[in-house]
Amino acid sequence: MPFLADANLRLDASPIDYIELAFYFVLVLGIGYLARRQVSSSLDFLLSGRSLPAWVTGLAFISANLGAVEVMGMSANGVLYGLPTVHYFWIGAIPAMLFLGLVMMPFYYGSKVRSVPEFMRRRFGPAAHLVNGISFAAAQILIAGANLFLLASVVNLLLGWPLWVSIVVAAAIVLAYTALGGLSAAIYNEVLQFFVIVVALLPLTIVGLVKVGGWQGLVDKVTHSPGGTAQLHSWPGDNLTGFGNNFLSVLGIVFGLGFVLSFGYWTTNFVEVQRAMASKSMSAARRTPIIGAFPKMLVPFIVIIPGMIAGVVVPEYLKDKGLLLADKTATTGVTANNALLLLMRDLLPNGILGIAIAGLLASFMAGMAANLSSFNTVFTYDIWQTYVKKDKPDGYYLSLGRKTTVAATVLAIGTAFVASQSANILTYLQDLFSFFNAPLFATFILGMFWKRMTAAAGWTGLVAGTASAITIWALSKAGVLALAGQGTSFVAAGTAFAIDIVVSVAVSLATQPKPDSQLVGLVYSLTPRDALKHDDTGENAGWYRKPGLLAGIVLVLTIALNIIF
Repeated sequence: MPFLADANLRLDASPIDYIELAFYFVLVLGIGYLARRQVSSSLDFLLSGRSLPAWVTGLAFISANLGAVEVMGMSANGVLYGLPTVHYFWIGAIPAMLFLGLVMMPFYYGSKVRSVPEFMRRRFGPAAHLVNGISFAAAQILIAGANLFLLASVVNLLLGWPLWVSIVVAAAIVLAYTALGGLSAAIYNEVLQFFVIVVALLPLTIVGLVKVGGWQGLVDKVTHSPGGTAQLHSWPGDNLTGFGNNFLSVLGIVFGLGFVLSFGYWTTNFVEVQRAMASKSMSAARRTPIIGAFPKMLVPFIVIIPGMIAGVVVPEYLKDKGLLLADKTATTGVTANNALLLLMRDLLPNGILGIAIAGLLASFMAGMAANLSSFNTVFTYDIWQTYVKKDKPDGYYLSLGRKTTVAATVLAIGTAFVASQSANILTYLQDLFSFFNAPLFATFILGMFWKRMTAAAGWTGLVAGTASAITIWALSKAGVLALAGQGTSFVAAGTAFAIDIVVSVAVSLATQPKPDSQLVGLVYSLTPRDALKHDDTGENAGWYRKPGLLAGIVLVLTIALNIIF
């Protein structure tokens, strides 16, 4: 894949821009060093000692997701599909985030598990636990590679370094603060990075809208560009799904994206859940994803809109957008992934450019750090401590957590080259989510609400669901299934969910379930109602701290946004 520096499209950064970037990196590493002084046990390193307030974990929760998927992937979709991309936020994220806070977190936090795979072990036993632990670890390395690749692409644009040098340098920066301070360093940097990202992308959106003549000017330009008016309305989203049928598109978005992919990602993905589990109380843990949902509603306006603007003002897209929509190679060497970088190149003056670049780097670093911190927790606790070295002193696992972070970074360097082969990084990541998250959600939700589900069903359902998603992907790649856009991931996720449920039910009916006494706190019907209620005393008092009320406000606002756009 050609790199922009090779195509003579370098960002024209000045000394002031580099000074701003240097200051940002010093600040990031300083936070890692300060966080290191608070680490005295493996729990401190891997779960922040469960001591953080809800506003910190809430911002970290959303910042951990502001990586390659959110920033470069969604802006790429803005170029290719336009407003239908908002479904990844208002349909494909917020409902699941609210469900996580209201329903799932009492089980996670209340059971005092250290990871999602550990919850699987308590509910289904070692076989499902090991399958989930291995698949999750593999997914995090692949996704970390995607974040690292995009981080390296910014370094490449700035300095013109070769791809492998850019990747190694970018990886070293993230490794430095994650290995120093563990999850606390990652979370506090994610809070910082959230504000840096907003400060970087908001001016780009405003300047871009001024450039095209405001919202109406953007509408006019998009209408007369390749893709046309389909990019100006979120529903039915035919161009996004590639189904060519309004009913099937809506069904795919609501069921494939809004239910299977979304709930599979937000409710069972330990990258996100880990942030809530670092909270100081059950109430704070429940509020964490709900607090994160407020900024999540507004993120489309600073990532998708700039992508749409880039599609109608950047010279390379004016020439080659039609080729990119047809999934062909652009004559200029650009891809949809380059949207924000090219828009920054064309619109932002020096000084502001440095802040914008810092914002991009912050987003990729937040995403990669989240992947690394969740990987080392799952590997250390769920794989190594459980199956390899069970009874070592805590210092052993603290040291192992740091070594695992280094090893994960090296592996991510390898998977970054895999991610570099994708013209649209969001498509690549959605395919991964359909492999790993969709079947896990099916197993999880069935096991939580159906006490009859057995241990054997836990692991067989996961394996069958993952295998079916990979099969759909392979058939699509081979041309056997005519799926365009990001319809492949929607169909694969839906298939994985359905196959997992069918296999799990069949195996459960043929095998022996656990007794009810072993499922208290793990199955909804067997959990005391008091354990699921909001504690409104002490520091959790006040209407603005009630998870149910906050979730209701978010839901109303989200419905309004869907109606407006």
